[in-house]
Amino acid sequence: MLKQGLAICNGLTDPVIQYKAYTDFALSMKLITQSDFDSLNQLVPQCMQGIELCGNSSGPSSACSKAFDDCTDIFNRIVKINGQINYFDIRQQCPVGPPCYNFSNVPNFLNQESVRQALGVGDIKFVTCNLSVYDSLKTDWMKNYEVIIPALLENGVKLLVYAGEYDLICNWLGNSRWVDAMVWSGQKNFVSAPSIPFKVDEVEAGLQKSSGLLTFLKVHNADHWVPLDQPKASLEMIKRWLQGIPL
Repeated sequence: MLKQGLAICNGLTDPVIQYKAYTDFALSMKLITQSDFDSLNQLVPQCMQGIELCGNSSGPSSACSKAFDDCTDIFNRIVKINGQINYFDIRQQCPVGPPCYNFSNVPNFLNQESVRQALGVGDIKFVTCNLSVYDSLKTDWMKNYEVIIPALLENGVKLLVYAGEYDLICNWLGNSRWVDAMVWSGQKNFVSAPSIPFKVDEVEAGLQKSSGLLTFLKVHNADHWVPLDQPKASLEMIKRWLQGIPL
């Protein structure tokens, strides 16, 4: 049974590695041409420089804001090339704009008076996306949060990183690369571990790599919202992980 653990789903954790992966992922999924790839990669050095300057600053700064603009420009150009693509699920279009999904059931439930009382939030209303909060957190976007994870692993905290294979914005390729690159005592064994099928009801639902306390899982036929696309596989994944059973 799991005592302490951390699970990250389609997250942005190490921007240096993950922003470099955008063009590779886009090319591999045929979202861009080789010519697009070459052109977009010319923007990467400025993005990397911006992330470094942001990391050297303390607190909100113009350096972090500039890094955000320079790096998201790469992502935005990939999206623009593909018209109305849903960048949470590249198999779909998003003609109405983000978040591209109908999440109305969530605020409808959370804003019931009985639910608010149970949560102890008073009269505060839940909203799916708050642009004021989003804008306030932009300066944190380009900071590296991978640096805090090795200490957790060294102190016995299990880590599960999983990502849907059709998400663009926090794609599985960038996530797998930062997990591989993370320096900790089990890095060598993890990197050399084979990728094996993650099966649910004898059907392959993903590809996993695991060693010691660390597991990475690429979930098949899933987007940014893995449990939305693959509820059964997601539940089985979490149940096994919490129970200490190999995926």
